[in-house]
Amino acid sequence: MVKSFEVFVIEDAQRDLFDIYSYIARHDSPQNADYVFNAIQDTILGLSTLPSRGHSPPELERVGIFEYLEIHFKPYRVIYQIRDNEIFVHCILDGRRSLQELLQERLIRS
Repeated sequence: MVKSFEVFVIEDAQRDLFDIYSYIARHDSPQNADYVFNAIQDTILGLSTLPSRGHSPPELERVGIFEYLEIHFKPYRVIYQIRDNEIFVHCILDGRRSLQELLQERLIRS
């Protein structure tokens, strides 16, 4: 029997996903924005059955933070945390940008 986890996308990560969608719709096409949006959602929902498939983000490992994992829908990085039978998606980031820079912006935005 496969263990099932409940997946929660916190507000910041929801905002990230909608920002990605809006950017692609404006600078490419609504069809590509739909494709990326749906693919990222499918990637996140896949965590419900196999959350341990992710790996620690190297930038966080270097500073001694190991409780977060990441999976990819290239070039996007989904940063999440496993707590008991729950998965919390904290952010969805463009992997072409510096994680440290993005997290600093997030802290300033909060």
